[in-house]
Amino acid sequence: MKQTKFPKGWNENRVKNLLTSYESQTEEEIIGEDEAGIESSATVMNIPYELVPQVRELIAKRRNE
Repeated sequence: MKQTKFPKGWNENRVKNLLTSYESQTEEEIIGEDEAGIESSATVMNIPYELVPQVRELIAKRRNE
């Protein structure tokens, strides 16, 4: 079996604790964490063409809040 190499300061227990933490987050906590890391108010993404109408609708709803 191949031995896993961890970055300095990391070990298997630390990785397991991190995974447990992320897996137990609610959707609101995940979104909040993502939003806290955003420095800009805009981004560029590639999305499937069939999702463009739904994305536009979400953007419009947010602007009207």
